[in-house]
Amino acid sequence: MSDIFTPGQAGPAQGELPMLQELIDAGVPEELHPWLGESGVGPLVVKLGIRFLEMSPSRIVATMPVEGNQQVAGILHGGAHVVLAETLGSFAASLHAGPGRYAVGIEVGATHHRSVSKGLVTGTATAVHLGGTVTTHEVVMTDEDGRRLSTARITNLIREVR
Repeated sequence: MSDIFTPGQAGPAQGELPMLQELIDAGVPEELHPWLGESGVGPLVVKLGIRFLEMSPSRIVATMPVEGNQQVAGILHGGAHVVLAETLGSFAASLHAGPGRYAVGIEVGATHHRSVSKGLVTGTATAVHLGGTVTTHEVVMTDEDGRRLSTARITNLIREVR
């Protein structure tokens, strides 16, 4: 494997997606590889182990392991819930924005209902509003038994690339 950061390593060949393996590892559908091929999914998504199962502007589903993302009490960190929610809502808003536009989060809030200390958490972002300049998604995090762990809402502003 080569990268563009290690001395003596060549960058990707013409037409090659430099972040392809990261996209595959994160479960990004193949049809979205050209869109994310240069940027990948982001280092925090990789670090938290977020894996996408479904991706569209109106609904995104992903999992995240509890292990490695706990607070000192051994339960999933509340901030990890919010990172998962913001990741899903922002990716959905970006898909909605389409080429030549991008999404930027302007508000996120979460309510934690119950804790979890092991297994996988599933986050499901569902569109509440998909407008020309603003999107809002509700994100529900559940445990492996389908119990609701937290509920979040994220609002994104759609901007034109300059």
